[in-house]
Amino acid sequence: MSVAVVFDSAGTLLSTYRVAKDICNRKLLPGIETTTLTFSSPDRVLIVLPVHSKDLMTVPPDTLLSRYLIDRKIGFGVSCTRKILTAEDIGDVLYGDHRALAGDLQECIRNVWSVCKEEEMVTLNSGAIINMAHKAIEFTITAGGWPFDGAKETITALHRMGVPTFIASGDRVTKLEKMADHFGIPRDRVYGVATPSVKAQIVHDLRQEYDKVLMVGDGINDLFALRNADIAILTVEQPGDRPEELFKEADFVVNNVGEVRAIVEELLAHGNICDRDASGVSYKR
Repeated sequence: MSVAVVFDSAGTLLSTYRVAKDICNRKLLPGIETTTLTFSSPDRVLIVLPVHSKDLMTVPPDTLLSRYLIDRKIGFGVSCTRKILTAEDIGDVLYGDHRALAGDLQECIRNVWSVCKEEEMVTLNSGAIINMAHKAIEFTITAGGWPFDGAKETITALHRMGVPTFIASGDRVTKLEKMADHFGIPRDRVYGVATPSVKAQIVHDLRQEYDKVLMVGDGINDLFALRNADIAILTVEQPGDRPEELFKEADFVVNNVGEVRAIVEELLAHGNICDRDASGVSYKR
């Protein structure tokens, strides 16, 4: 039997700390779940910005963020949204914004760095949440991520079983490739700036190639991919509340990503997966 495992990145393989800056109220929102914040309104779009943190920190704080992006010719990627939108419409709002400042994003970066600077391996990703109804940047955001304990060992164990692993994430490709190198996942198996529908399509396509495809995720943006997988695994290692629909969709709920190894071992050994009792490393919903 051929088996493949698709992992989300932030919150699944990576312990992740996120912060948002509410532009209208000029309020910092530390430790917030940005995908949940995005999905709470049908008019919001979460985008990732390939900004270089060191360069951004040298810019005068009162510089319009839109002006900085235009001057540096910085594009964007759509991470998640509930609406079908064109890149042109999103870009019109992003580059035409007159409220968000470079200082707002700088504040997010400083906050995240103060939390995760002691970690050995850290990735920083910045972006924004655009409100299409208001035609403005509603939040600037930054996320810092570092590998969960045991994540690298889990990937290594899967590879030794002959099970290929993939990453499908809304994060930037360049940041994901750095982390994939750490985990030993080939770069051609890394899919970045993947919206929920793109994640679902990746799982669908892999099912045409493998007998069983497992999707491992932790957030609402993984829902469609979990639904498309042969086996849906929800991880709850990342603190925070999760919508009940995620638990309803999951075949297994695990407390840490290392438990995925035992699920795959059982699948390879028996061709299916039985419920586990309270002493097992995972449990069936």
